[in-house]
Amino acid sequence: MDFKEIKELIKIFDKSGLSKFKLKKDDVEITLRKEIGQAPADSAQSAPQAAALPAPQAAAKEENLEAAKKKGEYITSPMVGTFYRAPSPDSPPFVQVGDTVKKGQTIGIIEAMKIFNEIEAEFDCKILEILVEDGQPVEYDMPLFLVERL
Repeated sequence: MDFKEIKELIKIFDKSGLSKFKLKKDDVEITLRKEIGQAPADSAQSAPQAAALPAPQAAAKEENLEAAKKKGEYITSPMVGTFYRAPSPDSPPFVQVGDTVKKGQTIGIIEAMKIFNEIEAEFDCKILEILVEDGQPVEYDMPLFLVERL
């Protein structure tokens, strides 16, 4: 990874809504973090209103995640990028809900910086739920699949 790629990565991260990004590639490890939601002094009055609106949605999402945790385990994203369920738009998805997969089997792809990274099952499991849509941006450690370990 050269300096130009790192500089471009920082620009993209700066413009994104992400608060944390971690990339491991060969012998290079990059971790980027920023504070999200801290408004400058001029807009301090509008910040509390904006923060108050998504709270019910966040609470509902947390409740759904808690309920899901009780019935299985997550396979999470190892990086920031765009998630794809199939190797190409005209190909069938790697896995469907209800499929049984073996350790090391490809279950999705994450595109990061024009590099396609295969996501493999870390253990034998059954896919209970696919938590992200095809083509959806994902963050580091974001749950992608809810699975039952076999």
